[in-house]
Amino acid sequence: MSTTVSYLQHLTDADLALLAEPADLPASLRAQPDLVDEALRSPRTFDRVFGPSARESLAGVSPFLVFAVAVHRAADDLGHTQFVEERVGRRLRVPVFDVAQLQEFATDPSRRYFVVEHLASYTRVISGPVWVQRNNRWRKQRFSELDAARLAVTLDAVPESDRPGIYRRLGDLALFLTGVFPDHTAARRMHPVELERLLRSLPAGETGRPSLGELADLAGARGASGLFEWLGPRWYAAAAARTPLAAVSRTLREVAERFDQARRFLNHVTDRYLFPVRARWFPQPGT
Repeated sequence: MSTTVSYLQHLTDADLALLAEPADLPASLRAQPDLVDEALRSPRTFDRVFGPSARESLAGVSPFLVFAVAVHRAADDLGHTQFVEERVGRRLRVPVFDVAQLQEFATDPSRRYFVVEHLASYTRVISGPVWVQRNNRWRKQRFSELDAARLAVTLDAVPESDRPGIYRRLGDLALFLTGVFPDHTAARRMHPVELERLLRSLPAGETGRPSLGELADLAGARGASGLFEWLGPRWYAAAAARTPLAAVSRTLREVAERFDQARRFLNHVTDRYLFPVRARWFPQPGT
């Protein structure tokens, strides 16, 4: 399935009405999916979503559309950018001139779609109780899609067939926290109990599996950011190795290999376009 058809599965009638120019374009977009990419890149569309009158024009449209417009504009921006800012510590940034890597990442339509869908998936998060067996005893614990340690615990509570989805969501969370909330993540200190749960989430027998002390070192000077940047690719790789769907496996394997590029591209999208409206679309991690 082409990515343009995938966009149309998410875009609502209100989204297509905003993209429409002239007024009958929504029907044209449905009939000619190849027009979607051009419409998302349009300066007129960007102005309607992020311009001064955006509050009125955004009434009724989906966050998926907002993220799609931001991602496409950010990808185009990289073609005219000499450097991007890279975080080297909490609220500390330096210019990095290897823009070519991010340009190459954002040029691929499937990667852009992955980023848009990833962002949209965090406008609603799931939380609740889960029963986990420990030492032949069942305990009820809470989990949240925004709490990696609690989410990792659910790996012990689901059958093997469901674990690829948990690994995928753990990888998604590592990418979301380091890409969209990097300063908050860098400031977060990990409790030893959390570190133990995260270490236990790594597949048994993985090459280079760290000790608990080494995992704590990863969460040292850079807070949880360093930890999740290390864990994220491994969670995605675990999901890719276990999913029975070949196309999904390929996508997840590529994200695992390009995790740093995906994170940095999300940093760029967030800094340039999403930061002012971040609280509107996403729940605050840790709340």
